[in-house]
Amino acid sequence: MAADARNRLIGERRPDAPAVRHLPAGTGPPDAPPPGTAHACWYPSADPEGERIAFVCDRGGSPQLWVGQAGDDRARPLDTAPDPVTEVAWSPDGRWIAYTVAPGGSGHTRVLCVRPDGSDRRVLAGAAPGTSAYLGCWVGDGSALAVTVAEPVGEGETGDTAGHLGEPTEPVEPVDRRDSRDQMDPTYPTGHTYETGPTDPPDPTYRPDPTHPAEHGAPPALLGADGRPLRHGGPLQGGGRPPARDRLGAYLIDPDGIRPPVLLAEESAAATLRVCDVSGDGRLALLRRGPRGGREAVVIRVADRAVVCALPVADGDPWIGRFSADARTLWLRSDHDAEFAALLAVDLDEDGRRTGLREIARRAAQDLELFALVENGRRAALVWNAGGISEAETLALPDPEAVRVPPRTVELDHEVVTRLAAAGPHGLVAALAGSQRRPGIWHLADASTALRTPWTARDADTVPPGPPPVRPVPTRPTARDGLRLGGWYHRAPGRAPGEPAPCVIHLHGGPEEQERPVFDPLYHELAGRGLDVFAPDVRGSSGWGRTFRDADLGEGRFAAIDDVADCVAHVVEAGLADIRRLAVMGHSYGGYLTLASLVWHPGLFRTGVTVCGMSDLRTFFATTEPWLAESAAHKYGHPVRDRALLRALSPMSRIDALGVPLLAVHGAHDTNVPPRESEQIVRAARARGHEAELLLLHGEGHDFRRADSRRLFRRTAADWIEKRLA
Repeated sequence: MAADARNRLIGERRPDAPAVRHLPAGTGPPDAPPPGTAHACWYPSADPEGERIAFVCDRGGSPQLWVGQAGDDRARPLDTAPDPVTEVAWSPDGRWIAYTVAPGGSGHTRVLCVRPDGSDRRVLAGAAPGTSAYLGCWVGDGSALAVTVAEPVGEGETGDTAGHLGEPTEPVEPVDRRDSRDQMDPTYPTGHTYETGPTDPPDPTYRPDPTHPAEHGAPPALLGADGRPLRHGGPLQGGGRPPARDRLGAYLIDPDGIRPPVLLAEESAAATLRVCDVSGDGRLALLRRGPRGGREAVVIRVADRAVVCALPVADGDPWIGRFSADARTLWLRSDHDAEFAALLAVDLDEDGRRTGLREIARRAAQDLELFALVENGRRAALVWNAGGISEAETLALPDPEAVRVPPRTVELDHEVVTRLAAAGPHGLVAALAGSQRRPGIWHLADASTALRTPWTARDADTVPPGPPPVRPVPTRPTARDGLRLGGWYHRAPGRAPGEPAPCVIHLHGGPEEQERPVFDPLYHELAGRGLDVFAPDVRGSSGWGRTFRDADLGEGRFAAIDDVADCVAHVVEAGLADIRRLAVMGHSYGGYLTLASLVWHPGLFRTGVTVCGMSDLRTFFATTEPWLAESAAHKYGHPVRDRALLRALSPMSRIDALGVPLLAVHGAHDTNVPPRESEQIVRAARARGHEAELLLLHGEGHDFRRADSRRLFRRTAADWIEKRLA
């Protein structure tokens, strides 16, 4: 960044702005621990020359920050503190590596920085009580890092209106989204003072509200700091609001701690606010905001924080776009006016206002899911989602009047790309995963040929010893209303082709996640015990188009519950699964869908395992993180206005229909779906004479990151299911 542009980023310190705090050196040995089995590497970020790569690795038993040479087997951990690492970003000047950690496994994350040699570790944001923070982008010269900080503002508070992401200087085109030792405690839970929650039958008076935006696929807009809808958001349809809010502030922070943080944007009651890019001259910033299913790319003017451009973007990877070198083009991954995401070029004037929109790359019935700039912005690396399998290519980025050149295919060793980033002037670095291995890192020195990095384990060393992993088969059931679903069937080894097998229906989270053909240690554990696994994509999943993804909004959730039964019918009729020996399980939303399937389709399954799942959508909204409540309202319904719908959709409201043994597994530090959701369903099941247990994993949050916790979870779940399907 030029010197005069750097001056744009100097501001006065706000009293609530994050402050850089020095930390002691990361604990643990400076050298790499001996290679263990079944470890993985992911989330790579390269230094400016592309010679060294920072990444996340769980070789030591927990996700930690590592750095390795791209061309040899030298790699070592930089921070061996116990807090799991989730994101990594090497600064463009090579002086710092920024990363996000999750203390105690919780969702209250912090952003740290460390020198590439492991010295001078410091926390940049998220250390203040009650706050959390996550990474944004670096500015081009590495002088500042964008960080988003979430601060609770409490009931009735909305924060200072002066800095919120709000009123554009002139009309902006509105966004229309329609087109110690963990163990199973048989006496748990006890000693809690809160109520179990409603256990009465569904409300017979419930009727759908045809005016609610969820009935039409339109998201509710977020409220600004003044309590009114943001002008560049979608329509807000009346009603109340949750009692507590988060205020999200996006800052540019000097990692050296010399200059005060500069506020880029602030928004109350927001679902997300991530800074994806800052133009080379420092004038413009690209932010991603909005709830799931209603994401939006927003261009702001840094000098006065005015919104100058807004356009819908797809869910999925948060790194949605980049500015060109002259900031007159914004390259954007977007599903604007389309079923599937594509690469668009947004033409901008000198103030950042949109003057044109061009389609650069699109594929039929495939989402563009990852995007990175290479060769100093002259080419784009693209990853497409072809029915769950990744296809990669690089493409020359044209000038508006230039002749387009066909893309170059990038050959991949495994089925799925999970992360893509530039590595030096011409190279790329990618994280790959597949059915035969856990994630590893591949280096593409010329952005065309992918080679496994020497310190990335061989395929066989990333999976537990025993039988080789199963290669899943794509499976497309049809729902009762004719909607075609997706999924992958994992056949246990040694099973005769026509022999119906005991089968576990595993439901992914989100709900807008997608099942992919990648190695899952849980599936491997189940298959080793002779249990098949069918992992479907019911309506609401991504990868199959916007209409499919939005088909579960509002009352569409009832159809998603029926999809589970229709998936069972498909695999039974195909002769794969034994209808007398079926189990259902899932994580997060999949845990909710597990409970819903057990009480909406009683008698279909012999048992169920819910993992960090919601049992009552009303108590979930009352206790989850405010930002998550904002995002979830679009998917499930408004916690006040749609309370009757949430009650009707809640498994706790039909608990009397539960008739099979239930295992609940939860992270003790889960702030996304608090443990109460598992506690209350287990207690209610026991009160009705059913066998129900709760496994509470200490030191874990919504996602289980420690190797010992993951091992305990999958063995406990497999033991539970195997016993009941015998």
